[in-house]
Amino acid sequence: MLRLEDLADLATAHGAELKASVPAFEVGGQRFDPDQRPALMGVINLSADSWYRESVCLSADAAIRRGRILAAQGAHILDIGAESTLAQAERADEAVQNSRLLPVVRELAGEGRLVSVETYHPSVTRACFEAGARVLNLTGTRGAAEMYRMVAEHDGAVILCHVQGAHVREVGDFDFGADPIAMLYEYFARHTEEAVRNGVTRIWIDPGLGFYYRNLGDSTVRIRHQMKVFLNSFRLRRLGFPVCNALPHAFECFEDEVRSAEPFFAVLAALGRTDLFRTHEVPRTRAVLEAMGCW
Repeated sequence: MLRLEDLADLATAHGAELKASVPAFEVGGQRFDPDQRPALMGVINLSADSWYRESVCLSADAAIRRGRILAAQGAHILDIGAESTLAQAERADEAVQNSRLLPVVRELAGEGRLVSVETYHPSVTRACFEAGARVLNLTGTRGAAEMYRMVAEHDGAVILCHVQGAHVREVGDFDFGADPIAMLYEYFARHTEEAVRNGVTRIWIDPGLGFYYRNLGDSTVRIRHQMKVFLNSFRLRRLGFPVCNALPHAFECFEDEVRSAEPFFAVLAALGRTDLFRTHEVPRTRAVLEAMGCW
């Protein structure tokens, strides 16, 4: 059970970190000021294996239409992915990803939308940035330096996802440790240093709560871990970078009301001072943030 006493204890234990400030920056004409207001990232999935039905688009026209709708609903960034992160999903190689992504990226970026691509392939990163993308949602570690340089060349930004493995499709068991935030802090300290060394200064850090790890298969373990990280995310802002959190689904709890899951987790993420909310449910999440006075 999450109690007010738990929140009070957290604030008392980490009061100084609650005040950590993060500089504002601009990407692709869009200004982000984390200390003033959080931002929304709307999801477009181009893989039929993605289980969140409302975000799946099986044609470029459908994806472009969804992108326009998400932007009208308040999404600051449109995040487009061509391969599901689910363990059982079919792999999409570089050629397949480019064939799915590039028509959508070109059109939405050409309309002035701020487009993010979710990938761990350098060749896909380059092609999408040349097509107009300005944010890399990096879901891997192999070849990261090369991708950072591509982002820097295009004056872009990167979302650094925590991935325990070469990339999100090749992860092992999740190492909790005594304090997951301490582990995440050390991880992001190393990887943000590498990104800055390769010319990237606009960075979000993402704990990777939506990724599949075998030993997080038990729903109670996974949900409690996600809740803990959401509420403690403000401790990562000491690194000087804003925090992005992908809102999960907890289907085992919400079942027929699964579309209510992301708004529920948005409350916890907002309490933990999340700066960028990656969501399939932009209007619902925006309504939650407005109700909490965050918007």
